[in-house]
Amino acid sequence: MNIQIFGKSKCFDTKKAERYFKERRIPFQSIDLKRYGMSPREFENVLRAVGGIDNLIDWTGKAPEITLMRYMEDTRAKEDHVFEDPTLMKTPIVRNGKQATVGYCPEIWAKWV
Repeated sequence: MNIQIFGKSKCFDTKKAERYFKERRIPFQSIDLKRYGMSPREFENVLRAVGGIDNLIDWTGKAPEITLMRYMEDTRAKEDHVFEDPTLMKTPIVRNGKQATVGYCPEIWAKWV
């Protein structure tokens, strides 16, 4: 099992996800999205695992780009925009190989263990 947690340093759900794996003594790698982002291959794998770009975007965010993306029909343009600005992603993004979740999902992570 190779758990990666992509998150933001000030995100409470990211901290809860890290605590979830620490309490169960499951090793994980924590990656700051603002600082490091995702590689193109990681981004594509996460998109496939979560069911598309609309599930990856944090629609509750206050960035003006999110309001504009609500009306964009071109999914490839949305993907490019989110890849360039990873702060628009909902966090935490937890990866286990080809599987991934967005947000705090302990019921799914329990099945991975």
